[in-house]
Amino acid sequence: MNYSVFMLMTAAPAWLSLSREQRNDMVANTLEPLLREFGATVRVRLFDAEAFTARCSDVMMLETEDLKSYYYFIEKLRDTALIAHPYFIVNDIIPAIENGFRTFEAETSKQ
Repeated sequence: MNYSVFMLMTAAPAWLSLSREQRNDMVANTLEPLLREFGATVRVRLFDAEAFTARCSDVMMLETEDLKSYYYFIEKLRDTALIAHPYFIVNDIIPAIENGFRTFEAETSKQ
């Protein structure tokens, strides 16, 4: 199955006080290596939400068929300054299965 996980995060004041150049360097040195390491098994998309909600400022969408790789990605992400400093606060993690009911119906209708 293909799993989608939505990580809702809020940029901390420490992040917002960095210049855009410093932010880009931080992403290049922390997040991008993880994206390369796990790119074959975990796909990541980043969304800005701060203009539309007060619940979070950013959403990271992760897609995988391999929950072990996803878990290892998250463990390594937590070890980076992005989360450990913290530059971002993780507000919520929402796992989901896109159209999971269709897979369920297709597999159970054969019984």
